[in-house]
Amino acid sequence: MLNDEEYKALCRYMAKYKVRNKSKFIRETVMFTIIRKMEEDHPTLFD
Repeated sequence: MLNDEEYKALCRYMAKYKVRNKSKFIRETVMFTIIRKMEEDHPTLFD
């Protein structure tokens, strides 16, 4: 769920960079961020 301003920014980005598949773009962007964060926060033996 996005508010109106967030949705407008997303649409501007997608138009500027010619993103054709909105759902794929959002899914990949969100998952990339989640995976990166999980890798940064993984438990370590000597933490």
